[in-house]
Amino acid sequence: MKIIPWWSWAFPLLAWLLLGLKTVMPVSGLLLPLFILGLGGAVFAAVHFAEVIAHKVGEPFGTLVLAVAVTIIEVALIVSVMLSGGADKASLARDTVFSAVMIVCTGVVGICTLIGAWRHGEQEFKIQGANGALAVLVALSVLTMVLPNYTLSSSGASFSVAQLEFVGLESLVLYGVFVFVQTVRHRAYFLPDNETADPHDMALPSTQAVFVSLGLLVVSLVAVVGMAKGLSPTIEAVVARSGAPESVVGVVIAAFVLLPESLAAMRAARRNQLQTSFNLAFGSAIASIGLTIPVVATVSILIGQPLTLGLDQKETVLLALTMLLSTLTVATGRTSILQGAIHLAVFAVFLFFAVVP
Repeated sequence: MKIIPWWSWAFPLLAWLLLGLKTVMPVSGLLLPLFILGLGGAVFAAVHFAEVIAHKVGEPFGTLVLAVAVTIIEVALIVSVMLSGGADKASLARDTVFSAVMIVCTGVVGICTLIGAWRHGEQEFKIQGANGALAVLVALSVLTMVLPNYTLSSSGASFSVAQLEFVGLESLVLYGVFVFVQTVRHRAYFLPDNETADPHDMALPSTQAVFVSLGLLVVSLVAVVGMAKGLSPTIEAVVARSGAPESVVGVVIAAFVLLPESLAAMRAARRNQLQTSFNLAFGSAIASIGLTIPVVATVSILIGQPLTLGLDQKETVLLALTMLLSTLTVATGRTSILQGAIHLAVFAVFLFFAVVP
């Protein structure tokens, strides 16, 4: 197992060089494709180093490392766009978090289920772990994206300051309880069966390699934060020129940051480790709400910027359908091609109506 391939340190280095160039020239022309390449490479490098650390500490700590790493990237992108866009970006956090939940629960779960069932027939996973994770995800989704539409202390689809503080703290507490259950109290609920492990994954990285990976992970994440701030206006401009709704910016951000983790989940499903795939998928969705909303709420309160969290009617229906479908999928502890196809059908509906509302 090659711990530190050349690209994993070369891309963060490229990202830092481009950040230096950004101080003397705008992100346009030749610098734009290089910026996109550097940002994408830094994201994949960050997730690679997170995977190295995850492989050393084992499950379910491994999926937790990946989820937190990806969520830090997501938060960086959202906050950078919020700070540069002002009040016009009041709904960006909602759009990104909603997109992350939909991409994970319909797209990633659908592809993993379909790939696994196509290759292995039927796949099994532990109902206790998947059901518990889904219960936390349902609670977080409703509290942060549906409840704002029905409060009386503020107008529109938003919370008052007191409500925002309470819901942000509540989200963080729920995430903390989930992590405690996943890693300590009921860790066995989230462990994959040993007999399905991939023999190529047996060699553990050395302690030295883990510490090097930890340092490079921090370097990569800081590079991503800096580049996200420079690239966010370009993303908005491209979406605006295409004529798509502004909410598509949230879809693009969520899709971009979830791509590496999604690929890791798909690889696990192909190896007949659907439990690991679900840990990655549901864990990233829970972290996307449980960590992103408290940070974004804090930034919103500190800078006095409004924050719109409530979904519109169309999105609320899609969220309800997705949660119902996910509940039915995890109810039996077994998956088939049919379940994967249904999840992907809802994912296609989400994408189509995001562009054509």
